[in-house]
Amino acid sequence: MLLNLHVKNIALIDDVELDFAGGLNILTGETGAGKSILIDSINFALGKRMRADVVRDDAQYALCELTFSVDSEDVRDKLASLDIPCENDEVIMQRRIMNGRNVIRINGESASASMLKELASVLIDIHGQHEHQSLLYTKKHKEILDSFCGNELKTLKEKISSVYAEYSEVLKELNDAKAPGRDMDKEVSLARFEADEIIAAAVKEGEAEELETLYRKLSNAKRIAEAVGYAHLICGYDDEGAAGSAVGRALSKLSGAAEYDEGLQPLINELADIDGLLNDFNRSAAAYEAEIDSSPERFQEVEDRLNTVNRIRERYGDTVDKINEYLERQQALIERYSDRESYIAGLEKRHDDLKKELLDLCGRASKVRKREAEVLAGKIREALIDLNFLDVSFEISVKPDEDALSSSGYDLVEFLISTNPGEKIRPLTEVASGGELSRIMLALKSVLADEDSVGTLIFDEIDTGISGRTAQKVSAKLKQLSGAHQVICITHLPQIAAAADKHFEISKQVEGSRTVTDVAALDEEASVKELARMLGGAKITDNVINNAREMKMLAGSIE
Repeated sequence: MLLNLHVKNIALIDDVELDFAGGLNILTGETGAGKSILIDSINFALGKRMRADVVRDDAQYALCELTFSVDSEDVRDKLASLDIPCENDEVIMQRRIMNGRNVIRINGESASASMLKELASVLIDIHGQHEHQSLLYTKKHKEILDSFCGNELKTLKEKISSVYAEYSEVLKELNDAKAPGRDMDKEVSLARFEADEIIAAAVKEGEAEELETLYRKLSNAKRIAEAVGYAHLICGYDDEGAAGSAVGRALSKLSGAAEYDEGLQPLINELADIDGLLNDFNRSAAAYEAEIDSSPERFQEVEDRLNTVNRIRERYGDTVDKINEYLERQQALIERYSDRESYIAGLEKRHDDLKKELLDLCGRASKVRKREAEVLAGKIREALIDLNFLDVSFEISVKPDEDALSSSGYDLVEFLISTNPGEKIRPLTEVASGGELSRIMLALKSVLADEDSVGTLIFDEIDTGISGRTAQKVSAKLKQLSGAHQVICITHLPQIAAAADKHFEISKQVEGSRTVTDVAALDEEASVKELARMLGGAKITDNVINNAREMKMLAGSIE
């Protein structure tokens, strides 16, 4: 259940908090007061996109925070799967826009928009202002039926999706193999050439880097030899002015003077260490000079190998793993296409086997859909009668079509309805008006909610295109639905607002030079006055007040 909504610095909203109750929560107010902003803010907190420019001009950031109570194992399981802690059986979802950047937290833990959406799927169901228009698309009909069919169909659809993906790959491969004008002999010849080239090159892991280093060394062999020779000369012992010779003379002088002063011994030891290091350096330099290979033959050998390795990498992949993957693909192509007839025959058999398996799964899914379609149609028919469709027929057509194979099966699903006596039942898309669509959507939501563990349902102007007796029926249906679920509803109709367990008034105020949206929770008397405004318009008389009071009293008797 949604306990609290906190919105700050979004559009006309400065800082608003709403504490919702169980049962039926109603939001009313003049057009343009900011009702839709509240729904947009909730959607934003649940992971949907919102423009960065919705932040109030005078504010540093925008914030929306939702607090839910957790009383469902589905919610606890979802929190556990997302590694989100849950203390005191509450979920706090917070989203903030600051300097164009989104900051998202769930129970204090950093989260992503996709995590918000996942969690929202088990917490809340929002029916937007124009969502009922989606009933004009038959794709939506299939989605609704499938959601009603439950785990049995869900399991079948997972299998269908897996088999269909494999079937599609085999079908594409078969079509490619049979494509007119395709020269398989030429493809095999090219594949053999490329495979032979890769095998002959035998590129090793890290070889390119080693060759680059060696090539750079051989390219600069003369400069390296000159540098090492010079260092060896000035640090050696052959030249009188060299460092080794100078240190040797200094060491001899100090050693001769040591018989007169024992305090010289530490200096002698340090200089002896230096002499030892120079000896080591000169031996290493001499060895390095001896190993320098500046022969043109070695340079050419390395250059040729480096060119070969780079050519293989450019053609077949910049790493050894990628080169080997390419080799495996070409070897597989050679194996497949060397015997074209056998290869195509194997593909055709695999295609036929997969299609048979797929059609069997689709047939089983179709049986589930047809069975559950009758149940769902019956429940929707009852709900529609409750919503003042006095003589309504409603059916769900499920037609298998093997030419319509997809990852969800092969059924074409369509809602059919007749709203008047003697009228032939016809596709919903051809019959229903805007007001009828909104009632049909409410009927669907109420039926599906009975099968669903989602605790909170939000309806944004579900009353589109209805009035009078029908509005009372919609009010009764919402009240009935709120017995098992928390319902939050934005409405313009007093018949619906009268049934509120908790009533909020949304208004627009001018504070100084700023326009702000304010929300107030109404007590009994304030709720009556708001109903009177909705009934009477600009002038509210005592009769209007009495009518509003009576409407609220009658709505309270709805079971």
